Amino acid sequence: MALLEATRAALLLLVTGDAALWQIIWVTLKTALLGLLLATPFAVAAGYAIASTRFRGRRVLIWLAQAALSLPTVLIGLILYMLLSRQGPAGSLHWLFSQPGIVAGQVFIALPVLLATTLAAVQAIDPRLPETARVLGASRWRIMLTVLHEGRFGVLAAIISGFGRVISEVGCALMVGGNIEGETRTITTAIALETSKGEFAQGIALGIVLILFALLINAALLLLQGDAASGRQSA
Repeated sequence: MALLEATRAALLLLVTGDAALWQIIWVTLKTALLGLLLATPFAVAAGYAIASTRFRGRRVLIWLAQAALSLPTVLIGLILYMLLSRQGPAGSLHWLFSQPGIVAGQVFIALPVLLATTLAAVQAIDPRLPETARVLGASRWRIMLTVLHEGRFGVLAAIISGFGRVISEVGCALMVGGNIEGETRTITTAIALETSKGEFAQGIALGIVLILFALLINAALLLLQGDAASGRQSA
């Protein structure tokens, strides 16, 4: 009965547009999208470079990139906390317990996902494609754009997966952001706080929002997979 009442109250919060609730959602989307936007160009370029060139230590670098996928976000948060604290080397930035600090955490969380998935997407492309472009006189920049366009479904899947990773993490946002109301409180940290206080209505409402995000992310991935399969069949 209490669960039904809390769920009813949660739906009411969503429908009536509770200001505190939507502030949390806005902070979450803002920091997640900004972190993803900052991480994507570097990660895609690095994934392409590692996949398309041969150099000493390449396998070790690939191994490290894939191993980084398993790093818990709370460990990333701990490292950032030490870097951004007053005694840390980046303490002068004053990013600890602020939105820029959360964004920095989102960047480091998204990087391994974006890099490893882009790397796999580029490696799956027919190696004759860049060779043909090179023979035809294409510049390095043009070859990269051609290869990334060919692997665009994989790159887009990397971006979508990266968004899913950063939108749902809690450890780094809690350690670096501090869960400050109206400033650094995200969906996941708010859920942790509200449930620990026994206030389930807002936690359930935010949980519903996270479920909707998950459904949208997976729907986008399914559409991309379907488009990729259709492209291969038509080719």
